[in-house]
Amino acid sequence: MATHTPHTLDVPGARLHYEVRANVSSDEPTLFLIGTPQGAAEFSPLARRFADRTVVTYDPRGTRRSVRTDGAAESTPVQHADDLDRLISALGDGPVDVFGTGGGAVNGLALVSRRPAGVRTLVAHEPPAARLLPDHAAVLAACRHINRTYRQAGRNAAMAQFLALVGQDGPLPADYPDRPAPDPAEYGLKPDDDGSRDHALFAQNLVSIVSHVYDFEALRTASTRIVPAVGAGSGGQFASRATLALADRLGTVAITLPSDHRGFLDVDDTSLTLADFGTKLREVLSDRTSPGTQPNVSTQEARAASLTPSSHPE
Repeated sequence: MATHTPHTLDVPGARLHYEVRANVSSDEPTLFLIGTPQGAAEFSPLARRFADRTVVTYDPRGTRRSVRTDGAAESTPVQHADDLDRLISALGDGPVDVFGTGGGAVNGLALVSRRPAGVRTLVAHEPPAARLLPDHAAVLAACRHINRTYRQAGRNAAMAQFLALVGQDGPLPADYPDRPAPDPAEYGLKPDDDGSRDHALFAQNLVSIVSHVYDFEALRTASTRIVPAVGAGSGGQFASRATLALADRLGTVAITLPSDHRGFLDVDDTSLTLADFGTKLREVLSDRTSPGTQPNVSTQEARAASLTPSSHPE
């Protein structure tokens, strides 16, 4: 039976809130479930599906209960990676397994490039590695525009633009950032502005996450087993296309996890199957014979549509 206890850890510039679901009888490595800006609460349903091993979740710096103490307005994947490294060291549990999704996958990759000995397996679920795409200029410009919209008009206006961007199927046209902004009402959002400007995604992490530059030499030579993963329902969305590009640069293949970019969440949507997601993730973490399975037909088609020989600007 796993016990669930909250803790805090002081790190340079922040006080981190983290939660440990300990199973002292398990011989498996501790499993970290991480996102950005998603915190411990979003991973609780998935964590409960791994009660046979110790699981750690946390709120990234600047998110919910992890308060920044340095007054900085932006967080970077390198800062998050250093925070995770300090958490692993504080627990004395390394090397650990890590499932990182979205921004958490970016942070996990930064961690592996800096401290590979601390991570046995990293499942990198749809990291939005925009710089690896042939349409990277349009994606980066769109994210910077979302950041400006948030500062000028608030959360709902920015959220509408963000949802339109992440839901775009296929490469972005060059003029995408200049197109008229979507109406928040299209996404069930009110046009209100609550006046806050500290949103964990739009103010602190979005631009730094998509702009992150990867150290592929460090990643390719790391002792960590890195498993890029796409959602079965993500199609040609930019995070899925970026994951395929990442796998290509690492010299491996991306595996497919059930559902889409939100598959790790417990939401009221019959297209999302958390049980299937957890089962497949368990299989991936347990299978160390290869970095992943061969992509299915839809994945191959998505790769062909999203990659060109000159698609790597780094």
